[in-house]
Amino acid sequence: MKERIIRAVAGTMVLISITLAATVHINWLFLAGFVGLNLLQSSVTKFCPLEMILKKAGVK
Repeated sequence: MKERIIRAVAGTMVLISITLAATVHINWLFLAGFVGLNLLQSSVTKFCPLEMILKKAGVK
């Protein structure tokens, strides 16, 4: 369940970032870059901040 939530949040953040970059300001693409770097970092280190937040929230 946690993996699905993490993927959904990451995908939503990327889509929001792209939409904001197209409509508001191009610098919103840094948000998509941050999400991508965080996904890459979590695949290497097995540490994901969102996973810790979900664990504290009681999601199994």
